[in-house]
Amino acid sequence: MADFGNDPGIWAAKGLGSVAGAAVSLVYMLPKGRREAGSRFFTGLICGLIFGGPVGLWLVSRLGIAGSLSGTEVMLTGSAAASLSAWWVLGAAARVAERFGRGK
Repeated sequence: MADFGNDPGIWAAKGLGSVAGAAVSLVYMLPKGRREAGSRFFTGLICGLIFGGPVGLWLVSRLGIAGSLSGTEVMLTGSAAASLSAWWVLGAAARVAERFGRGK
């Protein structure tokens, strides 16, 4: 499997994937204002940087393509996927917390 050491290429792929995923999430569902756009972008960026490696490894193992991708490609796709899905996951968690937090 891929070695995720301190290679500058891995860090660049992680950063580029995070920025790309955050940008696509803004284009896919337009924000209501500047504040929402900023918070969504930085949420996606941070989640992509933190969870890019594990998400990339999970994706390639689920798709069965682990042997055909380099570590940089795994990191790029994982960071983009984590960044893109971060806002939707947080939104779903907020709705669940709101529903069960009312104390009906």
